[in-house]
Amino acid sequence: MQITKATRRDIIDLFTLEKAHWAGRLEDTEFLGRLFNLETLPSTDHRFTNAEEDIWQHRVNNDDWMSNWVFNDPRFNLLKCDDEMFLRFLCETLHPVVRSDTEEIKRLEQAFNQLLHDAGYEIVPKTQLSGRAVYTARRIKLSVESNIEDLKQKFNGTDTKYVLDQIHRMESAVDNDPSLAIGTAKELIETICKTILRERGQSLSSTLELPKLVKQTVKELKLTPDDIPNEAKAADSIKQILSNLATITNGIAELRNSYGTGHGKDSKAKGLGSRHAKLAVRAASTLAVFLLETHNEGRV
Repeated sequence: MQITKATRRDIIDLFTLEKAHWAGRLEDTEFLGRLFNLETLPSTDHRFTNAEEDIWQHRVNNDDWMSNWVFNDPRFNLLKCDDEMFLRFLCETLHPVVRSDTEEIKRLEQAFNQLLHDAGYEIVPKTQLSGRAVYTARRIKLSVESNIEDLKQKFNGTDTKYVLDQIHRMESAVDNDPSLAIGTAKELIETICKTILRERGQSLSSTLELPKLVKQTVKELKLTPDDIPNEAKAADSIKQILSNLATITNGIAELRNSYGTGHGKDSKAKGLGSRHAKLAVRAASTLAVFLLETHNEGRV
């Protein structure tokens, strides 16, 4: 569950702050019936046999429940349910059948997204109904995902399948297995460098370590600081950035040696968290894209 209980309560409070009923212009039973089979859910009132009957009694016929009762009702479990169900509920509150005030919809959409951002979700229009948006929820493409996506599009070398397998491994491991993601990030740079050098007809040593492999690649691509003429605009800044390629490479290699897969570890050794894996993956994919772009431009 990525959307925390605190975030859910903040979102629930929005309906009070905006003076907007979650069910909009529908009765509570009509709204909830769009998401749940109320006839199969139990009643909390012994006089009735199911949820549909007791909700109608206490919200329509007698109206003695608080307007936001649904958020604390264990039958719907909106504070603890999975993210998908909670997001479906929010999207439904913006549906054209539920709400007609476009300004109110826009305010709620923006407020929802501001609060959902840290959980990695956003609510966006998917289709239209009578000229008005019908919303769906999706994962926000975070920078690490964007880097990887860019890398997928840029790579068209002879080792495509192997590289894509490495990329997919990093994607799936970055949150669940940080050590694997860090180890794969190093392997990815090695593969990219070897592919570039091979396609440029350069001989390769099987024992070349990553820093030296990258150094050979940037030299072949004429990306070393010495390749930048002093009279070039911002030459010093460009040289400094290129010098830092070696620093990035050394950092990833050291991370992999200390925390990644591929080396035996003491049974008491502690690994790094997903944020460290994301840093390694971002750095590796950024470097890989830069090297590939330079390589491909040189072949045009």
